[in-house]
Amino acid sequence: MKEIIKKSLKNTITYQEYKDLVKNLLAENKSTGPNQSEALTNYSMLNDRRMKRLDKTIKISEQTEEEIKKLNEPQTWLVLTEGWCGDAAQNLPVIHKMAELNKNINLKLVLRDENLELMDLFLTNGGRSIPKLVALDNNNNVLNTWGPRPTVATKMVADYKAEHGALDPQFKQGLQVWYNKDKGKSTQDDFVKIIQASTLKEA
Repeated sequence: MKEIIKKSLKNTITYQEYKDLVKNLLAENKSTGPNQSEALTNYSMLNDRRMKRLDKTIKISEQTEEEIKKLNEPQTWLVLTEGWCGDAAQNLPVIHKMAELNKNINLKLVLRDENLELMDLFLTNGGRSIPKLVALDNNNNVLNTWGPRPTVATKMVADYKAEHGALDPQFKQGLQVWYNKDKGKSTQDDFVKIIQASTLKEA
């Protein structure tokens, strides 16, 4: 596992580089990843606009800021993502703003489809769901993982699948509406709980 993580860390880009990559590919009518289609490009375009808006509007709560600042050991937040992924577009701006609050946090992004070995170490219910965040210490030990969406949204997805068998466009649209109303609060709540749990472990 450590070798795969080490190799993947060489392929990482910063949050800004990721946004620039998505924007530059869109200028060529492309999305990230090996599979290209009009649908994926359209999703990427939508996500590009979404992330720009969220970068300006997301607010980090005082409680979240307080907890993030308690992290006194350096760690890397390695996030698997792709430009066409709606969940990634909704959560990355929140993760980026949280990471900026503490110089001990180094946020690095990596494209899923170019790093499937890494992705396959961190599957969700057997699937390559993104975004997936892997928190690493200085020796590339896994401290925690998060993703592909906040706990509240994960339950919404599970409940809908249990009732309807699969996610349809109507649900996906409803999920984006939920994200817009939630304004990153549920993602922050998840991270606060993760940090509090790991602080307790250290104590």
